[in-house]
Amino acid sequence: MRLTNVAHMRLPFGRLYGYDVTVSPPRAELPMSFDQRRHVSAGDRVGSWMALSFRLRAPIDREFLSQAWLAVIARHGTLRTAFVHGTDGAARLHEVEVSAGTWVEHPIGPGQAVNTALRDVLDAACAPYSRPSHRLCVLETAFDRTVVIGADHAHTDMWSMLVIARDLLVALDPDCGLDVAAHLDGEVPAVLPAAPSFDDHTRALAALPEAPAAVIAQWHHIIEAGGGVMPRFPLPLGPAAPFPERVELRDVLDVDESTAFSAAARELGVSTLALAVAAMTAVTMEMTGEPLRAVFPVHSRFDERWHDSVGWFITNSVLESHSPFARDCAEAVKEAVRLGSWPLEGILRPWGGMPEAPGMFAISWLDLRRLPVRVDGIGLEAQYVGATIRTDGVMLWFILDDSGLHLRCRYPDSADARRHVGEWLDRLMARMRRTARM
Repeated sequence: MRLTNVAHMRLPFGRLYGYDVTVSPPRAELPMSFDQRRHVSAGDRVGSWMALSFRLRAPIDREFLSQAWLAVIARHGTLRTAFVHGTDGAARLHEVEVSAGTWVEHPIGPGQAVNTALRDVLDAACAPYSRPSHRLCVLETAFDRTVVIGADHAHTDMWSMLVIARDLLVALDPDCGLDVAAHLDGEVPAVLPAAPSFDDHTRALAALPEAPAAVIAQWHHIIEAGGGVMPRFPLPLGPAAPFPERVELRDVLDVDESTAFSAAARELGVSTLALAVAAMTAVTMEMTGEPLRAVFPVHSRFDERWHDSVGWFITNSVLESHSPFARDCAEAVKEAVRLGSWPLEGILRPWGGMPEAPGMFAISWLDLRRLPVRVDGIGLEAQYVGATIRTDGVMLWFILDDSGLHLRCRYPDSADARRHVGEWLDRLMARMRRTARM
């Protein structure tokens, strides 16, 4: 699965279409998760979305594609919700009905890059308060179709985007043989069974008991150790203000190197993630003399019933690693997962929510080989797509799949950040490759 950004994604030149669904007025109010409230409180803005694209190697009928998309929407409750401003100005989440609509062509202007045209469409359609805040697009050429599904982050995460892609493919062809000729003969898409809805997950989290005193104390220690805010990148990034982002896409380990790296981890009795954290800890300590401290997203799909659901099943924790030894890093990862296993709203209430500050440093790790949801990422030329934004922090996404270990890094495009984040990444890649070769 290629990990990319809308400015860097691989797209053919063709005609770009988006599907305008019909949406009812807001209906029943639903509970909002802590992260949803935090996300939408920043208001409508560009770049709050994520997307996934894949290529169908045949000119599939557009109308059939839209019917399959409606089947996906019918399966997942969060795709039938919308945020609205309440009478007090605060965000509210409401159920909406989504039904068939029309295809609209989005012209690509003279000299305009296809990527730019697509970005403009997703920025407009997938803002937090859009109704709905998701969009099905298709880029048509004479011989194939590139399908792009974008959604505001409040309704999805990277695991969920994989679920959406798989369900759309199943709706198009239950056997995933994608017999396009049959679709052109008037077959209808498969009906998908309903999946547990994300608002039920929000209720389940709210019903959990309060976090143990030891967990609350550790959270307080971590935040106070960071000066009252979440962890920040340990090297200068330039002025503490948003800059245009710089996005680096790096193939850290190829398939043979990642196999060797994972084998090295097994020999040490730790996970591949723990060995990667050991490398990050060593590099951080070499360059700064400080431990590795970073925001660390962990998933909240604590029960198998949520494995096929779509929503923002991610909560934040903090990874704090003081030792570059792999087994110590395994314990640090275990502690981060433990800290992220409790609802954060009550824990972070003393700071009025998650206390962010310029320079916030976050590390995301996703091993697609271990997920219960799979698509043929190579055959479909699938791409995880990030938006283009202005930023003042550093965010790393690692993806491990059957083709190796891939990295996307976003940081402010200042001279200091280029130098310091760039060197940190260079040293990290060199260390991980050296470990694999040994």
